[in-house]
Amino acid sequence: MERVILHSDMNNFYASVECLYRPQIRNRPVVVGGDEELRHGIVLAKNYRAKAASIRTGETLREARGKCPGLVVVPPNYPLYLHFAKYARQIYADFTDRIEPFGLDEAWLDVSGDNGVAVADEIRRRIKGELGITASVGVSYNKIFAKLGSDIKKPDATTLISRENYRSVAWPLPVEDLLYVGPATKKKLLRYGIDTIGKLAAAPLPLLRRVFGKVGYVLHSFANGFDGSPVMRLDEESLLKSIGNSTTTPRDLTCNDDVRLILFVLSESVCARLREHGFLCRTAAISIRDNELFRLERQSKLQTPSNTSGEIAAAAMRLFRQNYFWPKPIRSIGVRCTDLLPAGALLQSSLFGDEENRRRQAALDRTIDSLRRRFGHFCIQRASLLADKPLGSITPNPITSFTR
Repeated sequence: MERVILHSDMNNFYASVECLYRPQIRNRPVVVGGDEELRHGIVLAKNYRAKAASIRTGETLREARGKCPGLVVVPPNYPLYLHFAKYARQIYADFTDRIEPFGLDEAWLDVSGDNGVAVADEIRRRIKGELGITASVGVSYNKIFAKLGSDIKKPDATTLISRENYRSVAWPLPVEDLLYVGPATKKKLLRYGIDTIGKLAAAPLPLLRRVFGKVGYVLHSFANGFDGSPVMRLDEESLLKSIGNSTTTPRDLTCNDDVRLILFVLSESVCARLREHGFLCRTAAISIRDNELFRLERQSKLQTPSNTSGEIAAAAMRLFRQNYFWPKPIRSIGVRCTDLLPAGALLQSSLFGDEENRRRQAALDRTIDSLRRRFGHFCIQRASLLADKPLGSITPNPITSFTR
């Protein structure tokens, strides 16, 4: 039976929800933006009126206001967006149990055996009628082309990319429209004159292998529609590859003590997510961006797999000391845990470590998790964070980043 895969993408999700709840701004250019005082002042989402003013996601709010003096900026309301995402998934569940979220506003659905276009149209109708926002839905025989289809026509549209038409619909599109072709990959492809999905599909495999390694085969397969990856069931947890968190700091970091404070905040956030999802990590990584936007990333194996905040923070600090020698002050920093394994896995105890102390620290972290779930993040803090009010008051990102 031919697979029928949908990709639903709620249009301008954050901005659409904000305009729904704020009727007075619906007909004005609107962006959802971060806190400028904490130097998180970038455009997170925009409505179509803001898009018409050439405002781009990721640019600073200052740049956005320069393009559109009457711009309305509203802060993000993640709990509200989570509610809408939940309601959308309840709609999807009326059509299939194979629903794989891709962020809050997007999801793949496997509706094999049904008329994909008819199901897509009905989903759009229900999202518009029940949630008050719009969605675009791509219909195809694989996940990659379904995602591409949802991006082709917006807002409130259904686009079919089939085995019969993918050459005429997908191949003329810019190569960066293909999922997983980011700015760095696009730049490399352009060096070889590969600027469309069709040219990527026709590119010699040896060339792609030489330039991108194994990823070259993956890109070539995606461009040709060879994607057999399944859509997960909603109650299935697809394998997480990493969990991370990062922040732009309220002021530039200028010394190791500053960095240590932020690494503790981020490590607590990441390790809480590890424990929540039942994982240990075997590799810790840091990312650093200085005040001239130079970026550095480093990682190292842990002696023993861990999801304990103190151990991850210590590993992150070691990485920092070994690799950053203060050529410039630091603007943002991140911590990521990779190489995950289930928390219940059998492990070889270290002959040289203090296992009893590790168990006590793990129990302490679980107690802190419980307190913060009941009384909020700031109900309990490390004493060291109280020494620097601007840095110690950082709230970890509400939505920690995951890679699968």
